[in-house]
Amino acid sequence: MNGGIHILPVARMPEVRPGDDLNEAILNSAGNDLRDGDILIVTHKVISKAEGRLVALADVEPSPFARDFAARNGKDARQVEVVLRESKRIVRMVGGLIIAETRHGFICANAGVDASNVPGNDTVCLLPEDPDASARRILAAVKDRLGLSRVAVIATDSFGRPWRAGITNIAVGVAGISPLTDYRGGKDPHGYDLEASVLAVADELAAASELVMNKVDAVPAAIVRGYPFKAAEGSATELVMPPERDLFR
Repeated sequence: MNGGIHILPVARMPEVRPGDDLNEAILNSAGNDLRDGDILIVTHKVISKAEGRLVALADVEPSPFARDFAARNGKDARQVEVVLRESKRIVRMVGGLIIAETRHGFICANAGVDASNVPGNDTVCLLPEDPDASARRILAAVKDRLGLSRVAVIATDSFGRPWRAGITNIAVGVAGISPLTDYRGGKDPHGYDLEASVLAVADELAAASELVMNKVDAVPAAIVRGYPFKAAEGSATELVMPPERDLFR
């Protein structure tokens, strides 16, 4: 039996604003706690804030389509317009909810546009332009400052799931770890061949981290310790189902 895993909240980070040095904020808050073998989990929200991925709704001119949808569903036409601009493909629009595919390939509510945990009443936060690149920058800073060789970074966001109630954290950016663990070709404890066992470990680690980060406690990062991962370049794009294998498209 292994020693299990430990998930430690990083609770001392200041409010992040556009242009802030996010790497410095993370290292000042978590640097003394990080060690080789750790996985640093960071919410996309603080990444997006630091990268200036905030939109003031006062600056948004809604299209006629956005105005019509908003009027019929009691929504803010400006926010609807931002969602449409962030969407690569609209999957479904029903009951005021927009399910969209983002440029990253993620399929989620409102193309990841979110007004929660954002200062100001008329500001929304977008997903990072390139969450994998953001994770790689954080990882490089951690390795450089702390002299660590085997660490990983996962950037997260909360998504709903088809056929399941509630939301859960998933990985939207990955660096230093493979997001998938492939057991195919092995055998289970009873000797049966494993033919379809590919685990989305980055999503599982992201979901577990939410248990100590929470939505209302202003904890934007966590450290997962004890998970025996192998160092790899990694990318959250590996978690996106290719269109040709998407049975529900």
